[in-house]
Amino acid sequence: MSKVVSPTAPANGARALSRPIRHRDIGLRRRYAAERRFRAYGIAAITFGLVFLIILVSSIVRHGYTAFVQTTITLPIEFSEKTIDPRNARASDPNVLNAANYPLLVRDALVKALSIDPSNRLAVRKATDMVSDSARVELRNRITADPSIIGKTVKVTFLASANIDSAYKREIDLTVPESNRKVSDQQIAWMKQLAADGALHESFNTGLFVSGNSSRPESAGLGVALVGSLYLMATVLVLALPIGVATSIYLEEFAPRNRFTDLIEVNINNLAAVPSIVYGLLGLSVFINFAGLPRSASLVGGLVLSLMTLPMIIIATRAALRAVPPSIRSAALGLGASRMQVVFHHVLPLAMPGILTGTILGLAHALGETAPLLLIGMVAFVTSYPTSPLDPSTSLPVQIYMWSNEAERAFVERTSGAIIVLLIFLVAMNIGAILLRRRFERRW
Repeated sequence: MSKVVSPTAPANGARALSRPIRHRDIGLRRRYAAERRFRAYGIAAITFGLVFLIILVSSIVRHGYTAFVQTTITLPIEFSEKTIDPRNARASDPNVLNAANYPLLVRDALVKALSIDPSNRLAVRKATDMVSDSARVELRNRITADPSIIGKTVKVTFLASANIDSAYKREIDLTVPESNRKVSDQQIAWMKQLAADGALHESFNTGLFVSGNSSRPESAGLGVALVGSLYLMATVLVLALPIGVATSIYLEEFAPRNRFTDLIEVNINNLAAVPSIVYGLLGLSVFINFAGLPRSASLVGGLVLSLMTLPMIIIATRAALRAVPPSIRSAALGLGASRMQVVFHHVLPLAMPGILTGTILGLAHALGETAPLLLIGMVAFVTSYPTSPLDPSTSLPVQIYMWSNEAERAFVERTSGAIIVLLIFLVAMNIGAILLRRRFERRW
């Protein structure tokens, strides 16, 4: 007997089949919408971070680029023997040249250049305030280096005072009333006169890189901090790199897998997450209080930073060793190489790009540290260059911290300028790590 099919059966079947298809389409649309939202969130997060990064960098550059330019005043100085050595005793007593009244020479040159009445003490004081107090040291060093210029008139270039420097760089609003700014109307007129005569001008601030710290912002520099940072990085490189690489090779290639090595690995990972100030407390108690090493020495700072950087180098080196394919080890062992030969002749050279990258990044991280160095006393006011790692010194981040606490307004540009120098070093080190990885990296 034949089966009768209802005319409405195909339509009902079509509706039955279309229902799950619509549900499937709705599910796909929801997944696609969720994916689009996730991408939008990611782009928004990246944009948000870039905006704040641009604001931060632009703020630093806006306040700090003027630190690389210094205002100077060139004056014809008459090295009068009556002022420097009236008794003509310099042949028997060289200290006479050190005790001479050099500010008087600067005052006389300013009075003559600006046509000031010498009896007008207020005008004379305002004029001498335009020149940095470091002029005395400049003249003394010039005389002691060449006493033959006594009795002659020589043009000497001095640093302008901090207020005049800021005013000439337009960092001080000169349109406000005179009572609300540190530069008087008379000094502004003298600035224009000296600039018209070619005596007042701007030049590259070499003192920022060669001078030591100073209480006068116009003569303060990063020279001591740069040398101290160099000693710190050399100490970290000499100690942390060989110890970290040797530890990584032993743990990854030779150490047996047991509870003791597992405990070591866990502790190394934990040490990498310890706050840097804890390492400063460790250095203070061990290296200074117990071992008796000198406070504020760059050697102590290097030892503390080495302890802090060591776990990072170990983790990066182990990851680089682990990335070498096991087939390299098997092939070398199959050809009769010893375990030592396999590691040092084959595995280590292939892992060297990762090791160098991790080391450079660890050094960059150590270069930017401040907290542990503050605890071991590297905030000392150091004006002379350290001749060895045992001499008192400071570092770039600590120098930035010290300048940021100064009350003088002119230290703001010095602080931002020092931050720019530090950022240049950090960016250069990170670019170097990327280039080394791309140059020596091998894809398997």
